[in-house]
Amino acid sequence: MKLNVKSTTLDNGLRVVTSDMSQLASVAIGIWVGVGGRYETKKLSGISHFIEHLLFKGTKQRSAQQISQAIEGRGGYFNAFTQEESTCYYARITSDHTWSVLDILADMYRSPRLAPADIDKEKGVIIEEIMMYRDQPHHLVQDLLGQLIWSNHALGRPLIGTPRNIINMSRSDIVDFKQRKYVAGNTVVAFAGPVNHEECCRQVQRSLGQESARKAPSYPEVKRDVGSTRAAVERKEIEQSHLALGVRIFGRHDRRRYALKLLSVILGENMSSRLFQVVRERNGLAYSVHSSCHLFDETGAMVISAGLDRNRTERALELICRELRRIREKRVGAGELRRAKDYAIGQLKIGLESTTSQMMWLGENILGYGRIHQPQRAIDRLEAVTTSDIQSLADRLLRTRNISAALVVPEDSPISEASVSRQLAEI
Repeated sequence: MKLNVKSTTLDNGLRVVTSDMSQLASVAIGIWVGVGGRYETKKLSGISHFIEHLLFKGTKQRSAQQISQAIEGRGGYFNAFTQEESTCYYARITSDHTWSVLDILADMYRSPRLAPADIDKEKGVIIEEIMMYRDQPHHLVQDLLGQLIWSNHALGRPLIGTPRNIINMSRSDIVDFKQRKYVAGNTVVAFAGPVNHEECCRQVQRSLGQESARKAPSYPEVKRDVGSTRAAVERKEIEQSHLALGVRIFGRHDRRRYALKLLSVILGENMSSRLFQVVRERNGLAYSVHSSCHLFDETGAMVISAGLDRNRTERALELICRELRRIREKRVGAGELRRAKDYAIGQLKIGLESTTSQMMWLGENILGYGRIHQPQRAIDRLEAVTTSDIQSLADRLLRTRNISAALVVPEDSPISEASVSRQLAEI
């Protein structure tokens, strides 16, 4: 599987990358900035996400309504998201409107209004967003786990910040952060669809070629002095227990990430997985149980999440720990590994069928690796993983000393941090 990809670095360091999908009618455009939650100080935690919101409030040339009408009024879609290491502003539009939409996204990036009145109003919006997430135990438990895995580090703080942080942020904080972090050296403009690479470069040069040539900003790395904590339990007025169990692992550049992906698939990424079969199908203890991997530059996490029967939470945790121990002690069978490979490879191929998904692939690869990895490279690496690779990785990662667990439970639950720690000791 090969994408028709080209990449160019402009004189100011901004990178333009394209994937020509000439048979399609739509173009996806993304302006990626290599800055996110882990670039923030504790005082300014949440500022990257705040800036993401503010770029939609209008520019020096366009109001917020004019921006939305210019894209949605032409049948398009636009949105943004903030992650730990990047922020992306993107749109999907029919190809005849490619350059007008690029102009709008570039205007948002280059000249946001950042009006005091908009900042004050958006503080209220973001605080309500924080409250919404706090009311969702499946979201809250992930924030708790992050605090356990990366104690006293930016990666352990919620991307959205806290109400106190948001209230105390000044306009000068926001303007200064954006000026220092949104620079050409950490910006990528990605296109996927029926596009010509050279024309894309010319249009981006016209829109963003004069942006600051300063180099990309840096962030504090996760080193040995960044500790982790074993367990946390929070009680809320809810009907179900929510679990997030995780282990801090290596980063995105480690070749073991392919074995990690297959280990995650086998454990809990689909209905055939071990955890789904044991926890849900055989014992009826959960509606949702799954595993996932989150890789950053030099660190990452493997996470198992579940919404559990409030009266049988300890039994469910016991079963999950048992499965982790089993996959560590006994080699995966050839047939099970083959199914995991077919699932991972199939999902990769299916996931790259749209312009938006290919644009995401381009942006994430350029910011994360500095180059485009063809999907076939990932497919070949997945195919090369052996059953001994899986067991070796599981044996190294899935040990009590490495694992943290967070739970959000009903107020009357007997679960405690001590009881959770005892369960983890059985892995």
